[in-house]
Amino acid sequence: MVKFILEDSDDTLTTHSGLGLIGLLLSKTKFYKRFSSLKVPEIKSSPAILNGDVTTSYVGLLCQGKNDFDHIEEFRDDPFFYRALDIQVVPSSPTLRQRLDQIAKVTGWKSIVLEESAKLIRQFDSPVTPTITSDKKSYVPLDIDVSPFDNSNTKKEGVSRTYKGCDGYSPNFSYLGQEGYVVNVELREGSTHVQKDTEKFLEKSIIYSRMITDLSLLVRMDAGNDSVENLKVCVNEKADFIIKRNPRREKPENWLMVAEQFGKCVQEREGKRVFYGALETTPKGMKKAIRQVYKVTERTIDKNGQVKSTIL
Repeated sequence: MVKFILEDSDDTLTTHSGLGLIGLLLSKTKFYKRFSSLKVPEIKSSPAILNGDVTTSYVGLLCQGKNDFDHIEEFRDDPFFYRALDIQVVPSSPTLRQRLDQIAKVTGWKSIVLEESAKLIRQFDSPVTPTITSDKKSYVPLDIDVSPFDNSNTKKEGVSRTYKGCDGYSPNFSYLGQEGYVVNVELREGSTHVQKDTEKFLEKSIIYSRMITDLSLLVRMDAGNDSVENLKVCVNEKADFIIKRNPRREKPENWLMVAEQFGKCVQEREGKRVFYGALETTPKGMKKAIRQVYKVTERTIDKNGQVKSTIL
């Protein structure tokens, strides 16, 4: 039989000791100071609870996988929570909710979070692994894409129909390196077009990425972001890019003519030809020509031997 011995102790026991590391990381940034000095018109000049205490407390919640404001109540009398995050006051749930709503109306709060996050990654020499191209050049991939959320059967503000066919949000994300550091994020309503204001998002993403690494960037975007505005940003910021072409207004037959004249043909099987090639083109509204790589597939006989004609 196992015997248990119960003893009294003056030691403080906690289930969230990992907050000590979070507090250490935050202490290496200006997160607390910048939020405390952030001017919020709806808040008096010397509030009883500083903005730094409010935002840092919420970071402490998020790092435990808790996002409801009511979860803060269990930490208001927790001495370890104060000490670990080096804050003076833990706000109540109503104060936390109201203050974050007020801060969200001020331009500049988001840049504080993203800039301090980027500087923190740089400060600790965190690995940023590039990809190696066929010509032995190193590029750090910067992937930008919309990732729809499924918030069906909810009544949250901004929930609407996404292109995935569900009701939710359509946030934009940018990831850096093979590690996938999130360098920029933007919450958007579900029905928002993927390209809406993406050129501004792209420009900011490049800036934050260069705060982390000095290596050459390679922006990678899907066909939904095939836009001259995005191309201009990449050219102006001197960032290499791969943006998938959206042939929505182009005829496949025209591409076949180009491929037959300038491309390299590979006969993969009877009735299937694949053309590879590249050409220089100057999109409308741009002064500089860009390199466009293409792959054109012509099928006159499908894999089952049936005669057909398709061009991809």
